[in-house]
Amino acid sequence: MTITANQVSELRARTGAGMMDCKRALSETNGDIDAAIEHLRKTGIAKAEKKSDREASEGLVHSYIHPGGRVGVLIQVSCETDFVAKTDDFLNLVKDLAMQVAAASPRSVRREEIPESIVAKEREVFLAQMADQKKPAAVMEKILQGKVDKFFAETVLLEQPFIKDDSKTVDIVVKEISGKLGENIVVRRFARFALGEGA
Repeated sequence: MTITANQVSELRARTGAGMMDCKRALSETNGDIDAAIEHLRKTGIAKAEKKSDREASEGLVHSYIHPGGRVGVLIQVSCETDFVAKTDDFLNLVKDLAMQVAAASPRSVRREEIPESIVAKEREVFLAQMADQKKPAAVMEKILQGKVDKFFAETVLLEQPFIKDDSKTVDIVVKEISGKLGENIVVRRFARFALGEGA
């Protein structure tokens, strides 16, 4: 099938991917724009996975104050070069992540940062809630694991549904931008401040 310049231009406009990547994606999906977008997303995530062990020592510390001044966030997001740190894609990602922290109030960036004592306490609560259920132990363990995973999806930044598109997790959004920019991007840390909390 012949891929036209107009198709490549449209795909580039919708994804921001390079011309050759767009042409390749369209060729592999027989000119189907939507399938090509999905293909680019998947390959972008795959590229991001390969870059995840590269040093990310540049980036930004960004502050966000929610309208009304009752919630504020400081967030540090790293990338590999100062050049990428100044791109609109990276800046917009950092701003979106700060808004995510303000809106969704995560406890940590990744699940390993939540103290084991808190996870154990949550498991105890879930077990107590399920005490009257008469199901086989293997089924109970699956239900328990599902509840623990849901707890992480609510409290861990990278596992939360993205506020601008809840069909993706924050981790997937970060990996997509990482694949698009060709650099490892790491969410380092954040602090969230809210009036009435911790007073």
